[in-house]
Parts: sequence; C-alpha cells; structure tokens
Amino acid sequence: MRKISLFFILGSALLFSAISSEAAERIKLKVGIVGESYEVIWAPVIKRLAGEGIDIELVNFADYTLPNAALDAGEIDLNAFQHHTYLNNEIKTKGYRITAIADTFLSAMCLYSKKIKNVKDLKKGDKIAFPNDLINQGRALTVLQGAGIIKLDPAAGKTPEVTNVAENPLEIEFVPVDAAQVPSILPDVAAGVINGNYALDFGLSPAKDSIFYDDLSFYKDNGYINVIAARIQDADKDVFKKVAAAYQTNEVKKVFQEYFEGSYLPAWREK
Repeated sequence: MRKISLFFILGSALLFSAISSEAAERIKLKVGIVGESYEVIWAPVIKRLAGEGIDIELVNFADYTLPNAALDAGEIDLNAFQHHTYLNNEIKTKGYRITAIADTFLSAMCLYSKKIKNVKDLKKGDKIAFPNDLINQGRALTVLQGAGIIKLDPAAGKTPEVTNVAENPLEIEFVPVDAAQVPSILPDVAAGVINGNYALDFGLSPAKDSIFYDDLSFYKDNGYINVIAARIQDADKDVFKKVAAAYQTNEVKKVFQEYFEGSYLPAWREK
C-alpha cells in the first residue's frame, strides 16, 4: 500500500509539474482595440493563436486617444484600431516610440443616396455631404474623384481639401458636416459620403446600399489602411509576426464578408 501511495504521489506530482510547465510556456499578449466590431474580427485570430500557445486578451478602450498611450507605456503589447495616417500623426505630435508591424483593412467610405440610384443621375448644382474633419474630408474627395464626379489637382497632398478640386463639371455644392451626421441628412442632399461604421449604425449596407463603392486603388499610399502597432523595440519579435500571420488569413476575410456588409476591405498583400 505504501508503494502504491508513493507511486500515486509521485505520478500526481509529475502530472501537476507537466501541466504547470505547459501553462508557464504559454505566451500571453494584450491587444488594445476601440469598439465591439474588433472583438468579432479578432475572434478567429484568437482561436488560431490559442492553438499555437499564444493567448490574446483584447483590451477595449473607450476612445481613440488611449490605446497608443497605453502601448507606449507598456500597459499593452499591441494595438489595432487606427490607420497609418492617424498613427504617424500621434507619433509626430506625442513622441510615441511605436510603429506599424502589419496592415489589416481599409474601412470602406462609400457614396449613398436616398434620391438617386447611380452617380450618373447627379444633376448640375446637386449637393453632396461629407465629413468636415480634414482626414475624412480628404478621403471623401478621393472617393468622389474615383466616382468620376470631380477631379483633384494632381499636386494635392495625401489629404486633399475642397480647395484642391481642379474640375467640378456639375458644379456640385459640397456640404461638410460632422462625420456622424452625414447619414441623417441624406434626405436633404443628393448624396453623401459616409464612413463605414456610421453607415452600419444607420442601417446602411456598404455592399448593398451604396451608389458608389470605395476601393484601395483610389489612394496614393497606404495612409488610410489600418494597422497592428507595437513598440519599436519589440517590432521584430517572432510572436508578433505570428499574430500578424494569424490576422492576415481567409478566416478574417470571411468575418469581414459575413458580419460587416462590405464595411472592411482586406488590405494585406497575399503571400
């Protein structure tokens, strides 16, 4: 009996040691996000990485001003909520020692209307609403150029303004308003350029309801492409490369298609 008890104790100790060792070897990472949609997007990433011994904890921040500060301070390991232009401005103005390590998606910014079904139906003097902040206004004008409604001065920067409109054959009247308000004033204008998240909040499907759909080819560079960011000193870690690889998969593309009505366009290069 003593021998059996001894074997049982030794066996239990070895099993406990093995389990403890396995748990200790798992890597735990905190990823900063903003908004519930990211929790849906990251679900297949978390599942895939769990099978590789990497546990992801999503930290959902209340607004955009917080995740970069938390990353720079070492409170989280990565974040994924912003595009290159926003990140670069944060680095420039706040001195953060962080950098993009992987591209994720372009948030589709499309043209919608309650009055017409096609951009060809626009008439002279029609009004088009779009966001009044500089970055989103620049995107909206780029989309309108892609739709063939206007032409921008080729010398315009990455974020063109209304003053950079070189050709406006229909003499379209631009109506800049707060980005969140564009959907609500659609009945009062011929059309409106709406951010993907606000379109969804208003019950609009970018894929089904837009009269002109956004495209990666419209933009001069990767400025509006969202990213995964890390601290500069950690950017080349193998575990972060695994996170990027787990994100840039067909499983995530399926999430974009099934849950977000064409609101997100995959923006990574196929390997």
